[in-house]
Amino acid sequence: MQIILAENQYNLLIIGANGGIGRQCVEQALQAGHKVTALVRNPANLPLTHLNLTIVKGDITISGTYEKYFAAQDAVISALGVSGANLFNDKPTTLYSQGASNILQAMHQHNINRAFFISASALDVSPVIPFYVRFVAKYIIQKLLKHAYADLRLMEQVIKASPTNWTIMRPPQLTNRPLTRHYRVAVNHFLKNCLKISRADVAYFIINHITDNTIYKATVEIAE
Repeated sequence: MQIILAENQYNLLIIGANGGIGRQCVEQALQAGHKVTALVRNPANLPLTHLNLTIVKGDITISGTYEKYFAAQDAVISALGVSGANLFNDKPTTLYSQGASNILQAMHQHNINRAFFISASALDVSPVIPFYVRFVAKYIIQKLLKHAYADLRLMEQVIKASPTNWTIMRPPQLTNRPLTRHYRVAVNHFLKNCLKISRADVAYFIINHITDNTIYKATVEIAE
């Protein structure tokens, strides 16, 4: 996997760093030359070592366990995800909305003004995807993930009300395919045939657009 070295080195706090996109963000940020603080509930789940990596234990939903790690950070990447959640195991949650609220509050306290958040493309049924995909999104995915999607919608409301320079990533079906650096994006509108994308490519976009002011306060759809 070839990563382009960043022109400037940033201090990045990555929350949910042991998840699929989170871990990709950690690895790619380190390879690009950034300093990473990885916030996880169980450090044993992130068996990585690197000179520029600090792994810390905290729970973004529990006050007092995470706030100090925001100090001296340039940007925050939230890759929060409900453990074990899938189409057949959807339960009521406030992780996304409460997590975003806590993250934004801690950012304000430490004068951090840049953040990425992971959402989902199927929150809204896109008019520019094939009919059968629209049907699946509306009548299957949104039904089976109604609790997760309800909280993701609330999360997006919380984020959009913030003065922070946020970017909400809305990927479609995520895969574990290798990094390609070949993808399409749409900013603040639907992406045609937004069907799937690798976690590696989502992470690559994030790490390489930390200071891209064209996507400040914007929602980004990304797909192959």
